Order: sequence, then structure tokens, then C-alpha cells
Amino acid sequence: MALSVFVVVLGGCGKREASPLPATLSTSSAHQDAAVETFLKKHWARPLAAQGAVPAHYSALEASLAPADCGSCHAEQYRDWQTALHAHAMGPGIMGQLVNMAPDARAEHQDCIRCHAPLFEQADSLSAALADVSHASPNPSKSPALHEQGLICAACHVRAHERFGPPRRDGSAPNTAQRTAMPHNGFAASTAFQDSRFCAACHQFQPGDFALNSKLLENTYEEWKASRHAREGRSCQSCHMPERRHLWRGVHDPDMVRAAIQFVPEGGQIIGGAVHAALTVRNAGAGHYFPTYVTPKAIVEIEQIASDGHALPDTRVERVIQRQVPLDISREIADTRLPPDGELRLDYVRPLQRAAVALVFRLRVEPDDFYAGFYRSLLTGDLAGRGQQMIRAALKRAESSGFVAFETRQSLPQQ
Repeated sequence: MALSVFVVVLGGCGKREASPLPATLSTSSAHQDAAVETFLKKHWARPLAAQGAVPAHYSALEASLAPADCGSCHAEQYRDWQTALHAHAMGPGIMGQLVNMAPDARAEHQDCIRCHAPLFEQADSLSAALADVSHASPNPSKSPALHEQGLICAACHVRAHERFGPPRRDGSAPNTAQRTAMPHNGFAASTAFQDSRFCAACHQFQPGDFALNSKLLENTYEEWKASRHAREGRSCQSCHMPERRHLWRGVHDPDMVRAAIQFVPEGGQIIGGAVHAALTVRNAGAGHYFPTYVTPKAIVEIEQIASDGHALPDTRVERVIQRQVPLDISREIADTRLPPDGELRLDYVRPLQRAAVALVFRLRVEPDDFYAGFYRSLLTGDLAGRGQQMIRAALKRAESSGFVAFETRQSLPQQ
């Protein structure tokens, strides 16, 4: 099916394990890292195993895997999660493709849900929905099925009905005696939850996985590991989960982009009837490439505008920051992304237009550029099948996700 390349490559797939230990570590650090590695290998063994029998003394609330039930006690975390893309990881773009798969094609489902909805119970929920055509599409009038809720709390924190998480902020954790008196037997603490390798389980392809131009399609953890951010001890969580908040903001969030990018306009002088200027965009804050993946696009622009605010023809100069690939992901067309601490300088020399009143420097971000093109191709080529309505909704979301991260205006002399 024409969808297969997209699902396998962009759905968060391929066999991935936590990355190997750094080569140089002290003995104690090596033991700690080995413990993290061992924990993660078991914790993220795909496909995830079923939770199994519920402990006899658990209440229905304790046994539940539903995020809303977790939120009955963990209210702040639940509120944050609701606003995060993790909560929408099984949105119409993914579901619009999955509804065309056979209910029993569980291995094929895993190409998407191993990261988007990884629990065994979510795989069961998806198969059941696909078997019942009338319920294959999300029904807003009913409580969402478990698979529809994406990367839920339990996907990271629950295995065999046991809760796992980081040590408390003071470094402590409940002992065995204390846990027996706590709801759902408390939690088992692991520093793996504070380690960037925890995120690598879904945000890093491994050697031998899908690559273009000898570069893995998803390489976020390795990009971070090679950066000064890793050397300075700043983990993925330190930026994407500040104060342990379950936000995971990224390229879709204007404030995150502004925190990562230095935007420096220069010049704007008139020399010999031409406007001379420049714009430097530097990846000063992201601990990985900007952007790290193939789906977003950023556009750096300089142009002259008239008094009504409209751009004047033939005055725009722009550069695209993107790992550009065709819709079939068969090759790399260009890679102009900014590595950590890398920068792009856009020089501007254009004749001064008579109607020009100002020079505009701008950085636009289109987080879902690839997705928008892909969804259009499915709809134009009549390939969406049973998922047509959902793909249309996904296209609308993708087309509306763009924003202006930076814009500065500099007045020009009047003619």
C-alpha cells in the first residue's frame, strides 16, 4: 500500500534500543549507567508485554490505565499532559492510515503504535476498533478508547501493574514497607526517567535503521550526545520537561523556538540605491539540530514593505532551514538544518523600491510541512480509503500549525 513508507519511517518505527554507554566513565558512573541501560532494555522491550493479572487488593481506580484516572491524584501532571502532543499522538493523521489496515495485522500496527500508543492494551484496543468498522473512527460523543489517547501516562510509568518513576526531588524513594501502605503499592524509583536515553527509545533510530544520504532519519539522541548540552549535563528532560512538568514542548511551540534561536538583524543601509542588510539565525539553545526531524520547515526572510504593510514584489530574499525529502522519502534533497551552535547568515542586497517604507526581518516556522504535503497527496490520489475524513482533518491541523517566531521592522528613508 502507498502508505507503508510513511507509516514505517515517520510513525516512529524500526528496532531501537537505548544507545550504548559512553566510552569513558568512572567505575561508579559506569555501574549507574549500566543499571539505567538494563532498566531501559527491559522497560522498552517492544512490543510491550501485557500488564497481566491485576493485584487482588487493587481498586478499580488503581488497576486503571486510563489517563483521566491517573489524573484523579496526579492532577497537575494530567493537566500538562492534556496540552502536550503526546496526548494527541494518535491523532487523525495516524488513525486515518491505521483504519485501512486489517484488524489482525498487529505487526503492521506496531510500525506506528510502538511509539504513538505503545501499551499491549492499546494494541488490543486498536485491533478491536478496526474489527468494528462503526467504531474505527474516534467518536467524540463517547469516552475515547485507550488507543485513541496516544502516549498515555501508563505507557511510560506502568509495567505489570507496577508504577515506575524518578526518585523524588530530594533523591528519596519509598521503601518496601512504605509502598505497601501507598495507593497502587507506591512506585519503584529509577534514575532512568531523568536520563536522555529514556527519550531515545522513541526519538532515536539505531545503526541499520532507515537512513538517507548515510544519515539516520531520526537521530535526535545522537545529535544531543555530540553537543555541548550533553557535555554540560543538560538532558532532554531539562528542556522538554522543566521542573518535571509533563509538557514536552518542541518545534510546534513559539516560545520553545524563541528560546532556542538567536535572531540577529544587521544593517539596513542604503548604498548606491540598494538596501544592504543581513540576518543571522543561530541555534543557540536546542541540544539537537534545528529542526531535528524531516517534518518541519523554517524560513528565514528579508523583504521590503509598503506603508500598507504588504510586501513589495521582487524584494524578498529567503533561505529554508530543513531536511528536505520527497513525499516517498526515497532520497535527501537538501539538508540545511542548524546543528547545536550552528548558524545561518542571510545577506540582503536589493534595489530600494520607491514605495518601500521598511525592511522586515522574519523567521517563520511550519512544524508540519511534510505532513501537509503528504496528506494532500493522499487526498488528491484517492489513497486515503476509509480514513479520508480523518486525513482531511489532519491536513487542516497541519496547515494551521505555522507561526512567525521572530519579526523585526526597520524603517527605510523616504524617497
